[in-house]
Amino acid sequence: MKRTTLSLFAAATALAAVATAGALAAPSDGAGTKGSGAKEPGRMPVQRSLLLCPAPTSSDVGETLYTAYTPPGQTAKSPQKQNQKQDQKHEKNAAELLAAAGSAKKDDKGGGGGGSVLSLKEPGKPVTATTNRSDAPALIGTADGSLAPGWSVQQTTVVGAGSGRGLHGLSCTAPDTSFWFPGVSTAKGRQDYVHLTNPDSTPAVVDLELYGKDGRVEASAGEGVTVPPRSTVPVLLSSLTDSQEENAALHVAVRTGRAGAAVQASDDKLGGDWLAASADPSADAVLPGIPADATSVRLVVLAPGADDADLKLRFAGPNGSITPAGHESLHVKSGMTAAVDLGDMIKGEAGSLLLSADGGSTPVVAALRITRGKDDKQETAFIPATAPVDGRATVADNRPKSSTLSLVAPGKDAAEVKVTSSAGSDGGSPAVKTYTVRPGTTLTVEPPQPDGAKGGYAVTVEKVSGGPVHASRMLALPKDGLPMFTIQPLPDDRSTVAVPTAGQDLSMLNR
Repeated sequence: MKRTTLSLFAAATALAAVATAGALAAPSDGAGTKGSGAKEPGRMPVQRSLLLCPAPTSSDVGETLYTAYTPPGQTAKSPQKQNQKQDQKHEKNAAELLAAAGSAKKDDKGGGGGGSVLSLKEPGKPVTATTNRSDAPALIGTADGSLAPGWSVQQTTVVGAGSGRGLHGLSCTAPDTSFWFPGVSTAKGRQDYVHLTNPDSTPAVVDLELYGKDGRVEASAGEGVTVPPRSTVPVLLSSLTDSQEENAALHVAVRTGRAGAAVQASDDKLGGDWLAASADPSADAVLPGIPADATSVRLVVLAPGADDADLKLRFAGPNGSITPAGHESLHVKSGMTAAVDLGDMIKGEAGSLLLSADGGSTPVVAALRITRGKDDKQETAFIPATAPVDGRATVADNRPKSSTLSLVAPGKDAAEVKVTSSAGSDGGSPAVKTYTVRPGTTLTVEPPQPDGAKGGYAVTVEKVSGGPVHASRMLALPKDGLPMFTIQPLPDDRSTVAVPTAGQDLSMLNR
């Protein structure tokens, strides 16, 4: 009797333990193994977003506009239904830009303590703030609750004179531990600063690695750069080495903590702009949004791995893709940069550059330097390799008759894309338009104008169906004959994350 009782008790305990383990292991939704009850993780909106904006300019003749925006339609909630009411009760809905403590003077408004520059109150309506200060600080932007998914901030600066005069635009980025910047320079006449911003309460330690046409550049001064808590540190790249590299690449490797990174490039003759980080190293690369009136297009590629890369080059224009004569392929040696001028490739057509592996799979990073104008009226912007829009992407600062959206479908399938333009409190209802991008082509359009909008507006790009699609936005604000412009890539905003939930899976009992 005792043995039987004990055996039944042990069996019941084992069954309960197995059932509990199965319940904890099962994800939230999606198709699972037949008969198992197991499901793929569902996707839920993020509950908190963090963005970092570098100090905009040191020029006394610079004017900066900040625009913040969150697209409507997604609310951050717990994936567990039984907890949703409690989450809604305690959910914090707030989004604001704060001055990074270490980048502002103690007598600044909020200086040393992270004072608020602007705050966003509701999704679907962009808000703005301006400054003309030459010592404007770097900013740390946080968004919670319903304002977190797709939280976007655009920093746009007009520099009226001096080195780097022109339009400097940047979509503020999330902190990370690795950034690649092909297209930087340490040559005479260029002043390239990498801005490192630490959002956390502990120091970050960063290594700055430079690569040129002959390989890794000796730059011992870039090792172990300390970025104090909630501070920004600008580093002049030419101060790291005596070597003058016209077409270089920079790797920002965060050894301790995390940081944001962006490069501000200024040229004595060609103006300047911000250079955003390239997409992660990949065997294929898409660089969207070459304007039709570009007078110079320079490609800089780095193969950061141990193997050489052989690439095929294609230009995706409005009517299809072509292999440009004389630029059919490019060989990139391991650890070295390769540069090629492609100005005669576009032939007066707007489009995108497509790089693909030629018989290999060696990952590369890449960027284009675009020049518009002639003689002493030239201006420069950059297009880095850009990740696809898997779900949605946003650019916050757009102006009537000044914004151009480039959409490219690099694969064999067409892509259907919905574009929504939303104005601030002084504007009317959002404008929505759906576009079909044919395979192997670039569609260049002016975003739809919000009804009744009197000023700037935000643009959201959503992939509806079809194959991969990549996007960028050009903002052109010509002044005194100078074709001031800036180009921002539109990678996916990563506004959702995979979230597993509990569920029963009794199939384990049969194993």
